Amino acid sequence: MTDPTPTDLPTAEQARARLGAVREEVAKTVVGQDAAVSGLLVALLCGGHVLLEGVPGTAKTLLVRTLAATLDVRTRRVQFTPDLMPGDITGSLVVERGGDLTFREGPVFTNLLLADEINRTPPKTQSALLEAMEEGQVSADGETRSLPRPFLVAATQNPVEQEGTYPLPEAQLDRFLLKVVLPVPPREDEVEVLRRHAAGFDPHDVGAAGVRTVAGPADVLAGRRAVAGVEVSPEVLGYLVDVARATRTSPSLSLGVSPRGTTALLHAARAWAWLTGREFVTPDDVQALAHATLVHRLALRPEAEIEGVDAAGVLSAALASVPVPR
Repeated sequence: MTDPTPTDLPTAEQARARLGAVREEVAKTVVGQDAAVSGLLVALLCGGHVLLEGVPGTAKTLLVRTLAATLDVRTRRVQFTPDLMPGDITGSLVVERGGDLTFREGPVFTNLLLADEINRTPPKTQSALLEAMEEGQVSADGETRSLPRPFLVAATQNPVEQEGTYPLPEAQLDRFLLKVVLPVPPREDEVEVLRRHAAGFDPHDVGAAGVRTVAGPADVLAGRRAVAGVEVSPEVLGYLVDVARATRTSPSLSLGVSPRGTTALLHAARAWAWLTGREFVTPDDVQALAHATLVHRLALRPEAEIEGVDAAGVLSAALASVPVPR
């Protein structure tokens, strides 16, 4: 598959309709995780990446596999383990029969990379993704190789099982545009999950569930162009900065939102506004994306952790302390 050229792109309206149809297709296999689907679409439109956190069995892997099926993109899955090496992700030099060295591309050379249980591999291997996530390229053997577009890393991690894991450092967390928590579904959704399995649903075969390809790379790139044109008023820009500054002065935090985090929230709010059919950003858009975009960028002071304070609560207090522009 070659990258779409500007002349191949659909109109903004066509792209929005097709990306909106992704929700209906994902719902054929994944029940109730609408926020996670929205987060993945927002990340695609921003050129960002998503960290999916949830206990085992909340459909993290199934969600990403189904999304790839609806978007007609190349996808690869890497199971992160303690013995995984950086070259297993980015690629490595191999010796051909004639003795020549050839670079063999790793699984990162794809559109949608599922990094399963990313916190089970050591920091050295985790850091192999940093350049790819930030710059969309891989440097090896003195050469820089560009990754396909669009490129999205969807990483999963289990928040309850910590034995044998390596917590992601702040620099790695900062590369994720969003951190989306997949909760255990409510009773009615869980009943629907069981009904589907009782009717023969196979989570390893999304095609059998009737999932259709409804969008493609061209729609994502057209959407990105449209998102870049979404208007943001000076009042909303000021609101974004004031929210970030409120976290920096919180006595419970040792690290507040950086300018990179503020920029990430701006991009996410623009993408959400466009997906919902508007050409301008409102304070509600900022509030809707604030937790997913900012919580994982905050660091609590040790004394606050001892007192049972959590980063989400601190961010909620910061949002409540900032006057909302009208």
